[in-house]
Amino acid sequence: MPVSPVPQDILRQLAHKTDSKIVLLVCDGLAGLPHPETGLTEMETARTPNLDALARRSMQGYAELVGPGITPGSGPGHLSIFGYDPLRYPVGRGVLSALGVGFPLEPTDVAARMNFCTLDAQGRIVDRRAGRIPTARSLPLVEKLRQIKLPYVEVFVEPEMDYRAVLVLRGEGLSGAVSDTDPQVMGQEPLPPRALEPAAERTAELASEFVRQAREILRNDYPANGVLLRGFAELPELPHVGDLYQLTAAAIAVYPMYRGLARLVGMQILPTGTTMRDEIVTLREHWNQFDFFFIHFKYTDSAGEDGDFERKVRVLEEIDGLIPELLELQPDVFAMTGDHSTPAILKGHSWHPSPFLLHSRWVLPDGCARFTERTARQGSLGRFHMSEAMSLLLAHALKLLKYGA
Repeated sequence: MPVSPVPQDILRQLAHKTDSKIVLLVCDGLAGLPHPETGLTEMETARTPNLDALARRSMQGYAELVGPGITPGSGPGHLSIFGYDPLRYPVGRGVLSALGVGFPLEPTDVAARMNFCTLDAQGRIVDRRAGRIPTARSLPLVEKLRQIKLPYVEVFVEPEMDYRAVLVLRGEGLSGAVSDTDPQVMGQEPLPPRALEPAAERTAELASEFVRQAREILRNDYPANGVLLRGFAELPELPHVGDLYQLTAAAIAVYPMYRGLARLVGMQILPTGTTMRDEIVTLREHWNQFDFFFIHFKYTDSAGEDGDFERKVRVLEEIDGLIPELLELQPDVFAMTGDHSTPAILKGHSWHPSPFLLHSRWVLPDGCARFTERTARQGSLGRFHMSEAMSLLLAHALKLLKYGA
């Protein structure tokens, strides 16, 4: 029988400071679907002896990020993991990207995530990610786009990572209620930005003019000869994890957007390298300074979005090889999950729940021999809402006081 998540105001009352340490590893797009030839998912196909051994000493569950049938973006998925109801706290992708690159957003700003893309001679999208151009290639393109002037607003264009950048409009009377220009499919022209409410008409017009000028400026910069905008948003206010959970929390993430998510909920961002081993080195270097570590690993999702089943398997095996180094630090609680599923056979996010593994001294192991989608579904945590995970982590770290007399 489903159990309702503990309200945040109750957790705020019960949480107290201790020396115990929690490590939360989020493997982006962790779960998948069976390969048509083998009937096994990427997690089931991967050789993961270290995770197998850990699974036998842990408990598992199958977590809904938003709700049944709803495909989550990375923003809602992570907020759910951090204990926030993503339906109560909607956060636009543009804000997360802006915060991730350290842009000082003001309350009246509107931010949008920008992808460089490839357009054919008819203006149709050939590649939504411009061949995944590296950051070094996108930096001069960002400089070009900084030439764009729009009436009565300031325009900021900031590089994010690889083919990604951030657009920020600053001025009075702006609204984030503007539709994406990214149709999420190939072979179509970019969509015109539309106002989703009357107050956003002017912002939509400004976005349309930005796109027009950008296409003119980039017309000879194949494969990055166009831009796609999505996640128009204004800066929201969220309670911080330090206040809610009495945690001194740090985030270790390579990609700016995930640093933005962590910054939004009050985590300190720790600079790191580009690999998971780099992230573990960073974890080790800062071990004594924090009691909660969020580690984000991106490349499971990248392989899934590219439809590369075998590469996703290899990435999972790479993660498994580093699990002993992480556990050498002896965290009081270790959890591993994903912010959504990215099956290679779908080449994108999906609505399927995410496997969740929880290990601590206080678990009653549920007998699962591996950590996969199917074992998670059979685990003792059952099917639950991911926003419940934070109270489980706090409880297993002995960071929650008794409720009631």
